[in-house]
Amino acid sequence: MQPQTKLPKVGTTIFTVMSQLAAEHGAVNLGQGFPDFSAPQRLVDETIKAMQGGLNQYPPMTGVAPLRQAIAQKSLDLYGAQVDPDTEITVTSGATEAIFNAIHAVVRPGEEVIVLDPAYDCYEPAIDLAGARAVHVPLDPQTFAVDWDRVRAAISPRTRLLMVNTPHNPSGAMLSADDMQALADVLRGTSIYLISDEVYEHIIYDGRRHESALRYPELRERAFVISSFGKTYHCTGWKIGYAIAPPAMSAEFRKVHQYNTFTSFGPAQYGFAAMIRDEPEHHLELGAFYQAKRDRFRDQLLTTRLTPLPVPGGYFQLVDYSAISDLPDHEFVKWLTIEKGVAAIPLSPFYETAPAGQRLVRLCFAKNDATLDAAIERLQVL
Repeated sequence: MQPQTKLPKVGTTIFTVMSQLAAEHGAVNLGQGFPDFSAPQRLVDETIKAMQGGLNQYPPMTGVAPLRQAIAQKSLDLYGAQVDPDTEITVTSGATEAIFNAIHAVVRPGEEVIVLDPAYDCYEPAIDLAGARAVHVPLDPQTFAVDWDRVRAAISPRTRLLMVNTPHNPSGAMLSADDMQALADVLRGTSIYLISDEVYEHIIYDGRRHESALRYPELRERAFVISSFGKTYHCTGWKIGYAIAPPAMSAEFRKVHQYNTFTSFGPAQYGFAAMIRDEPEHHLELGAFYQAKRDRFRDQLLTTRLTPLPVPGGYFQLVDYSAISDLPDHEFVKWLTIEKGVAAIPLSPFYETAPAGQRLVRLCFAKNDATLDAAIERLQVL
């Protein structure tokens, strides 16, 4: 039997396509966003300790208590937010599950969700599966700044949810305090919920401050704030994240979570709790760790014909390749992978409609120096 697809616009993700192409052609893979270095040894040791201690059965649906308590303390220490670990924090199987749960908790068929393009590719399928419609508002094609007047103009009586992402994937742009005030102004007096995707919250540079929605009471009361341990602790394959939301919103979120994954890998939750509680320097110093990589990689890119754009946060570097080729980005990355041995990600899959003539691709610098050096050696001959 041939089912009628519920996701007609969805195929294999560009990340899978480019990683497979990289493997087939022996290319240096700077496409998919995962580190090629190890998770902290303390995290591994604490996770093994939990397994050896017999903590291998279902953990609580909302996440183990030590982890939820550690998240609550971190939220207070970093953002001044008093978060109840029992009623406002839910541990999930990655940020992707948390985003899906949040959308399905509050969005109904026929409603609309405002998405800022370019946007991560898991947003729209979750909206589609909820029977809703994604309304795409483009960011500035050069700076990736938000035009809040355009956001306001996109709001209709059917708008149920607005999604923001800071630091932003794929661009690395960050929302400022003025942006957060503008966001509050746009939402004030409405019944619109907010998803604040903050998975790169600790990967910020040049003395900037991460403007979490948790800092702003007016936003927090309507927000699902979502983060990812995989990004913070170099273990994307573990797929553990969490969502913070007010009690009534968390209750609806947990209804979806309960019948989606129900719970997430237990031993790792004890490992993350120990890291947050006993080694906070890891997340506090993560920006400096990655800033050194960003700066070194940028200096190396300046020896190529690629033009690097500014990177305020996150671990992706956008580069302009217009000095090298007029190929559309999806064709350029295939050529780059097959002919030159470096895999990148095109920007167009992050858009509903990509800007005409845009010649940008995304490179991941969450890699060992040897990996980045090998890529640069190949890029220097372009």
